[in-house]
Amino acid sequence: MTSMAIKAAGLDPITANTYIPGSFALINNGKVASILISDNDWPGTIRAAKNLQSDIKKVSGIEPLFLTDKAEGMPIIIGTIGKSKIIDDMILNGKISVGDIAGKWEATLIQVIKNPVRGVDSALVIVGSDKRGTIYGIYELSYQIGVSPWYYWADVPVKKSSSIFIVSGRNVISSPAVKYRGIFLNDEAPALSGWSKKEFGGFNSKFYEKVFELILRLKGNYLWPAMWGNAFNDDDKLNPILADECGVVIGTSHHEPLTRAHDEWRRYKGGKWNYEQNAEELGKFWETGLQRVADKEQLITIGMRGDGDEPMSTGTATALLEKIVKDQRKIIEKVTQKPASETPQLWALYKEVQDYYDKGMRVPDDVTLLLCDDNWGNIRKLPKLGETPRKGGYGIYYHFDYVGGPRNYKWVNTNPIQKIWEQMQLAYQHDANQIWIVNVGDLKPMEFPIEFFLDYAWAPDAIPAEKLLAYTQKWAGKQFGTAYATVIAGFVDNYLKYAGRIKPELLNANTYSLVNYNEFDKVTADFIKLKQQANAVYLQLNANQKDAYYQLVFHPIEAVANLYEMYLAVAKNQLYAKQGRLSANHYAAQVDSLFKRDAEITTYYNKTMAGGKWDHMMDQTHIGYTSWQQPDQNIIPKTAKITNETTALGLMFEGDEAHFTGKVKATQVLPSFSSLNRTSHYFEIFKTGVGEIKYSIKAPDFIILSHKKGELTHDQKIEVSIDWAKAPKGNKTSEITVTASDGSYLNFAIKTENITYADLAPNLFLSNNGYLSMEAPSFSSAINNRPIFWKTIPNYGKTKGGVMPTPVTSALQQPSESSPHLAYDIYLTEAGNFTLNTFVSPTIDFTGKNGLKFAVSINNEAPIMVNISSNYASEGASGQSVANGIKIFKTPLSFDKAGKHTIKYWMINPGVVLQKLVLDLGGLKPSFLGPPESAISTTK
Repeated sequence: MTSMAIKAAGLDPITANTYIPGSFALINNGKVASILISDNDWPGTIRAAKNLQSDIKKVSGIEPLFLTDKAEGMPIIIGTIGKSKIIDDMILNGKISVGDIAGKWEATLIQVIKNPVRGVDSALVIVGSDKRGTIYGIYELSYQIGVSPWYYWADVPVKKSSSIFIVSGRNVISSPAVKYRGIFLNDEAPALSGWSKKEFGGFNSKFYEKVFELILRLKGNYLWPAMWGNAFNDDDKLNPILADECGVVIGTSHHEPLTRAHDEWRRYKGGKWNYEQNAEELGKFWETGLQRVADKEQLITIGMRGDGDEPMSTGTATALLEKIVKDQRKIIEKVTQKPASETPQLWALYKEVQDYYDKGMRVPDDVTLLLCDDNWGNIRKLPKLGETPRKGGYGIYYHFDYVGGPRNYKWVNTNPIQKIWEQMQLAYQHDANQIWIVNVGDLKPMEFPIEFFLDYAWAPDAIPAEKLLAYTQKWAGKQFGTAYATVIAGFVDNYLKYAGRIKPELLNANTYSLVNYNEFDKVTADFIKLKQQANAVYLQLNANQKDAYYQLVFHPIEAVANLYEMYLAVAKNQLYAKQGRLSANHYAAQVDSLFKRDAEITTYYNKTMAGGKWDHMMDQTHIGYTSWQQPDQNIIPKTAKITNETTALGLMFEGDEAHFTGKVKATQVLPSFSSLNRTSHYFEIFKTGVGEIKYSIKAPDFIILSHKKGELTHDQKIEVSIDWAKAPKGNKTSEITVTASDGSYLNFAIKTENITYADLAPNLFLSNNGYLSMEAPSFSSAINNRPIFWKTIPNYGKTKGGVMPTPVTSALQQPSESSPHLAYDIYLTEAGNFTLNTFVSPTIDFTGKNGLKFAVSINNEAPIMVNISSNYASEGASGQSVANGIKIFKTPLSFDKAGKHTIKYWMINPGVVLQKLVLDLGGLKPSFLGPPESAISTTK
């Protein structure tokens, strides 16, 4: 018999649609297996088993018998070791072996067993090492037969089937790597609060029943409930009872001690939230709060922040905070009647609280230290390697949603799993594995990253960087079927890269360059193309899949693409109005139309999709921010209109906002053309009024123009390229002349470099118009030095991907000939002193030492060390780096000759992720993403 221990959140497929020898018939010939569970098992496992009964009916149309005493036919036998008479008898009689799960935390065995009990020939047995181990096994089967965890929360349709067999074999889901894995419902107004009130009357037990089931179906076990104006234990007395029955561990957020929700202090009317002045009242408040749930499975938050999740008063003494913790633990002991060390507790090192820890504040060893990110997905601190382990261990509080500076981000999912993977594997490798809790805002629309976060928390080793896209494909297949899984995964992956470049709430008309590198047009065109592709699949899906697809895939693509189109139109309106272009008015109208379209998209999500089930879930404002805080309503961007009385021809060059009208011999030129990289460029012609204008363009015959003459009805982009077979050799300046029916005469120069370089070898990056750009994954060679290897994270970051040294627990490296580094081979047409721009992720110095470092060099010269943590200590600099998702470091380099050179990027500290290298040869222009990657030579 095959035994397979799975180090992953879920099993590989164990189902088949046709009989395989030894398999178990779950659904076949109009019959379904019955469900057998002991009536003395945990209420939560019985509840999950009844959900399985419902799930099988949804799949097959037939409701299974639900038995609690004697088996009938060929049943699914479900039970928890030590809590199920049936399972314990099977173990005693040698019918099943549970040695590899017994005594483990949340482990599961699923196995087809012959003759498990008297009168049964074959059964599918689901055994848990504990309550949740059994529950996870039940829901694993549900997912495998076609019931997604998102069947309610995203309307994923159940996959109907008349024939399902469970393949024989011993399948073990091993204990999770992270003990407590959960979500935090936060910043819940206006979306989740409005929806829950509409749907359930508020954050009551009816609402939380749905949340608990989702968490367990995703193999999570932990929840921080909604807390702004809400109080889990006080709003509905059934809330904590139901949580404990279901098997979900309830905690409170980092600033809510001893199970008391933030809003309860207002209700309690206890006076000042100040322990120095009001310790007795606060102690009573905490004690009575804990008494309500002392018999429930809890993870108790200790410590204290200022009222309203603010820092405590300036100068708060570490000694006072230590006294607070000491007194809180006395309360825990008094209420639970057992040592405080036997009650799981956490202390969150959030914001300034980490400073207290760094300055020497300590809590007892059994308390879990919950380390935090910077609210933008960059972990601030990790345990020191090699230090004595804490009994309580360490955990991580992470964010998919945030309210605060530099800007709220709450509207849609903008969390690429590549970034989550990169940061959380730091946590995993540094043994911060006791608790992983993530702020998910309104829960929707964070469905995909929530599932990834919980899956990764279960078994990080099962999802290496190179399998992230495969993970997304598998997830898409489980929601929508295999036919479109690959293409849908591509949509999700690309959307998250595009949307993850900058939060939509931060996007504006100045984010991307309108004139340099065609940047704003290109990123918007990419979004529009993605929207069109995703819409094409939407139209092909079955009707019952469309609501789920819209929620999980299409809505964020459509909504953010629309936002990009709107801000591009704002940018064009602003520039074109300055230039006196008639088309400025067109873009003003387009801004108005796209702003209205944003409202229509929201209305469809809220009112039409799924019959209005999710009304209010897209109420979050996202247009019109003027500070970090959200506007009360979306505000249309300002635009300008022009009313020129005369009509004239105008001209603008690529890469320059200047424009020309009338009779002009322009001093500006187009970017130069080189036979080395053979790129094309453009200029634009436009008219300033409504009158008719005809134009004609003259140029030497080796210059290829996309348009040579015509009537100008709208702005016209003229693409310019070179026929290099006809182009003059060497450096040449030629002229292009544009004439028009209004009498305009616009003349400008064009420079060509038609030079053959005898020493040009293949596979070298080539300079172009004053810069040389290289994406991190495009290295010419990667020099590893065991045990250190370079790892590429595909589609990570802002452009092509990221490259980082692994393992992330490696020792500090001093550059030497054989030490780990990346090499990028380039070709320069001239010598000179140039500046290298190194683009790295805004990783925080989680070691708390002297900063994270890398080094760069050229050829065999000495490496120049760069500290990515210096100059980013101020709030402004730090905020800018996280808002932009990048840090850029400038290093001067001297090249003593033209020809081939090698730029080397050296590992110093682990944890630094390289995204891009740009060598400024004197012509680098401002842009958000940096210039596009340079061409690479192909032949000698």
